[in-house]
Amino acid sequence: MTGIVAYGAYVPYHRLDRRAIAEALRTPAGKGARAVASYDEDTTSMGVEAARAALATAPAGVSPKALYFATADPAYLDKTNATSIHAAVGLDPELLAVDMAGAVRSGVGALLAAFDARQPVLAVLSDLRTGLAGGADERDGGDGAAAFLFANGGASVIAEYVGGASVSAEFLERWRLPGEQASHQWEERFGEHAYVPLAKRALASAFKSTNLTVEAVDHLIVTGVHPRAARVITASSGVRPEAVADDLSSSVGNTGTAHPGLVLAGVLDKAEPNQVIALVVLADGASVLLLRTTDAIASYRPQQTVSSLIASGKPDVSYASFLTWRNMLRREPPRRPDPDRPAAPPSLRSESWKFGFTGSRCQACGTRHLPPQRVCVRCRAVDQMELERLADVQATIATYTIDRLAFSPAH
Repeated sequence: MTGIVAYGAYVPYHRLDRRAIAEALRTPAGKGARAVASYDEDTTSMGVEAARAALATAPAGVSPKALYFATADPAYLDKTNATSIHAAVGLDPELLAVDMAGAVRSGVGALLAAFDARQPVLAVLSDLRTGLAGGADERDGGDGAAAFLFANGGASVIAEYVGGASVSAEFLERWRLPGEQASHQWEERFGEHAYVPLAKRALASAFKSTNLTVEAVDHLIVTGVHPRAARVITASSGVRPEAVADDLSSSVGNTGTAHPGLVLAGVLDKAEPNQVIALVVLADGASVLLLRTTDAIASYRPQQTVSSLIASGKPDVSYASFLTWRNMLRREPPRRPDPDRPAAPPSLRSESWKFGFTGSRCQACGTRHLPPQRVCVRCRAVDQMELERLADVQATIATYTIDRLAFSPAH
């Protein structure tokens, strides 16, 4: 039985109160806050955090044999972003790491591909949502990531894929040209007209193929970057009102490609054994995934729940800082020399410690070194080192300094 055996989520610490946007632009105030990735975060780094959380709770002996990374906002083009996640979490070199990037629908594609795989797969969904100042995407968007480890784990499976259906259609409702920061959208009523019948068709096909009924659904998740259509589908689905999952719109915002995974992780945090989860994703069509939790979910404990990640955030980002971090507000740069440009050879040599935070531990006296060293700084032993990943090792900060001359967008 192939299913989900572990999962993890990541919601950035920073929040932007939607009232700050309204006060700056004199626009109607939205409710709650949106999650904001810091100036030095991107979809890859957020994906790393979610992947680490998922792998931390993986069953013993289950290791991914492939990694699928889905995002609509890849940090690099041409270069594979999944390989950075692969290096950061220290996966076996002998696996396939690939991107499924460029569209919001890539997220549900990665989930379905992982369910169909014959080997353990780590699917990572991440997105960073940006819109023009004063627009709905800016106000209602959010940043975050989720990761799921799929395997034929037998008793370790916490949620199995019962079945589903997908409907695809080509229509111009949302698009972004290469090089553009923000998406274009057609009028909302058109999107509702296009999406609602597609979703109803996919739901009917999914229930028919699995011999399930609407009454059997214990948790309904409807996501997509067209909130109006999502609300109509939720209301007309026939699912009990108490079964409708929180879409996290007021606490995180819509995280685009990552949102099906992020909301699903939140539902799995609270789900009980033998419950049916219906996941509906609206993006260039509609996809429905029907999952059933197993007895194993009663004893499964994620590294952090989605609710705890949300609660740990702080609405400390000003609107001006948000615009600066997103390169929407061009500010005077520091009058200092530019840093050295990255180069390929040293990047390859330092992959293990710069990405995977791998150090060396002296076998003679136990002293740890980062970057890895041949000679111990304490006992001077030579070539008596063993490599050790330090990403999950607790440590004490001995000292720190704040360089007042260094430039940081956070200041």
